[in-house]
Amino acid sequence: MDARGRLPTSLPGLTLSELGASDADRYYALLDVNRDHLGGFGDYQPEVHATRTWVTAYFAAPPDENVRFGMFLDGKLIGRVDLDPVDPPRYSIGYWLSADQTGRGYATVACRAALDYCRDVLAGSHVFAGVTHGNAKSAAVLVRLGFTKVAEFETYDRYHLALQAPAPAYTKKAGPAW
Repeated sequence: MDARGRLPTSLPGLTLSELGASDADRYYALLDVNRDHLGGFGDYQPEVHATRTWVTAYFAAPPDENVRFGMFLDGKLIGRVDLDPVDPPRYSIGYWLSADQTGRGYATVACRAALDYCRDVLAGSHVFAGVTHGNAKSAAVLVRLGFTKVAEFETYDRYHLALQAPAPAYTKKAGPAW
C-alpha cells in the first residue's frame, strides 16, 4: 500500500483502496446505475435493493470483518473486491465491476492485487470463491487467476486457490567472473 492507502495493480491507472464511510455516496451512485447488472444472476441482493441510508450505515459500521477494496480507474470508482476472513488463514474473495467496465481485464488485475495483499499482508494461505451458475465472466476471472472448481452446489460453484509464497527477488551474488 502506498502512503495514500492505495494498493497499486499491474495496470497503470487501476488501484485498489479500502472503502470507508467517506466513500458511501460514490459507492451508492455506482450501485444505483448497476442494479440490473448486479442482480442479473440472483446474487448481490442487498446491493440491488440498497438505499443511500443503507449504504451509509453499512460503511459507517460494517457488520463484518471484510477488507473492502474499491477498484479505482484513474480515480473513478468502477467496482469492488472484498476479502472475507472466513477462517484465517483461509479467506474468500468476492468482486463486482460496473457493467460499463467489463471485458477489459480490470477484475482480473484487481483481484490479482487483492490476492497478493491477502498472501503478503494478511498471511492468507487459501482463498475460496463462489460463482452463481450462469455467471461465466466471473468464473473466467477465477480461472485466469489460477482457481480451480472444487464443488458444485444447486445455485453456485465453489472455487479454490492455494496462495503460493512469492518467488524471492533475484539478486546477483558476488563470485568469480566467468
